[in-house]
Amino acid sequence: MNTPLTDDTATRPAAPGRRKLLWIIGIALLLVLAIIGLRYRALSVTPPAGGGGRFGGGGPLAVGVAKVTTGDVPITVNALGTVTPLATVTVHPQVTGPLTRVAFTEGQIVKAGELLAEIDPRPFQAALDQAVGQLRRDQALLDNARIDLARYKTLLAQDSVSDQTYATQVSTVAQDEATVAFDQAAVAAARLNLSYCRITSPVAGLVGLRQVDIGNLLQASTSTIVIVTQMQPMSVLFTVPEDSVANILQHLHSGEKLTLQAFDRSLTNQIASGTLSNSDNQIDTTTGTLKLRAMFDNSKLELFPNQFVNAHLILETLHDQIVVPGAALLNGSQGSYVYVVNPENTVSMRTVTAGPTAGDMVAITKGLEVGQTVVVDGADQLRDGARIMLPQAPTPGAGGAHPRRNGSSSGGTGYGAGSGAGGGGSGVGQHRRRQNGGDDSGAQSPGNGPPAGAPPAGGAPPP
Repeated sequence: MNTPLTDDTATRPAAPGRRKLLWIIGIALLLVLAIIGLRYRALSVTPPAGGGGRFGGGGPLAVGVAKVTTGDVPITVNALGTVTPLATVTVHPQVTGPLTRVAFTEGQIVKAGELLAEIDPRPFQAALDQAVGQLRRDQALLDNARIDLARYKTLLAQDSVSDQTYATQVSTVAQDEATVAFDQAAVAAARLNLSYCRITSPVAGLVGLRQVDIGNLLQASTSTIVIVTQMQPMSVLFTVPEDSVANILQHLHSGEKLTLQAFDRSLTNQIASGTLSNSDNQIDTTTGTLKLRAMFDNSKLELFPNQFVNAHLILETLHDQIVVPGAALLNGSQGSYVYVVNPENTVSMRTVTAGPTAGDMVAITKGLEVGQTVVVDGADQLRDGARIMLPQAPTPGAGGAHPRRNGSSSGGTGYGAGSGAGGGGSGVGQHRRRQNGGDDSGAQSPGNGPPAGAPPAGGAPPP
């Protein structure tokens, strides 16, 4: 017998949907309450006394200013350069033999021709002695052949010897002369090999790290002893775009000494100053640039080989130009402009024409006059005619007091609502209250400032 379904069983599938709806309604109510609480908290925050500051509602904006001055502005071509020595020599032995002496110290400055190392010279001295002995022997044979030739010549004139005998002796003298010449060359070669046992520096420069040790067998033209890099003078190779080539070469070919300033990677410190030396003979078609070389005396060894520098080539210098800090120049739809400070502490937007840049200063060719004041900090919050507060001027309505972070002012004794309630009381006031027998409650002891709940100096009274 089948039992009919009750009403509770029929409505059970709908329970999860009802619970889901209740959850959604509860979350929505919580969000509404959170928004209301945040808005109430924002409305209850009291703005700072006087309404000053950069973001103060309706008050003057605190800005940084600078005077418009005159100065010299160099026209430069900026490029990335590489310090390149004029000579970098890898010292190899030119004869094979064991290394017997190292005469340099790593990092030493050596002169051209100064001894660096020595190879065992005994085998080469023996070869030289042998070549000298062979030369002396053949020279003696040549001298004897010449004496016989002179004798045969006399006998030939007396018809005492035949022409063939005389001709043979002439040939013998010629052969001995050739042998002596060969021996002389052998002596010169042996003497040269002996001189190669003393390895000297080919250039003046800085010695690098030693590559071999005493006792090692050096192979001619293969083993590396050390690398010597010329340090003085030093050159910097840099490239300029082809659009600047005509102007640079015009100054260079006219005999002008163009100055090149080498700066570090951060463009803050000038490392050295030199002059433009010469240019390459063709433009690199892959990059569209021309390679230039500048020379530096490098007297203090401030430039190091293969160092990357920022090269500033000064083409000419404009004198007595109106200049302003680069932070004062802004760009908009109407072009470049600045904010000029008026006598009544307001600003006016002024359209200007910018010229070349020198460091953090920009030349202004039109729109400003010397002695005017421009805004250099906080200009992004300004508009034409906005009121500003100069750094020297006090905050309006602050009564000469500078607000601190804890709510007290520098013009009087600090105070607060009490250490128990808000924790904002002044440490000086609490110390004095303890000395006077008072407690640390929210009440303010006499003589130490206004009572608890009073506003800071210069502020509005409580409602």
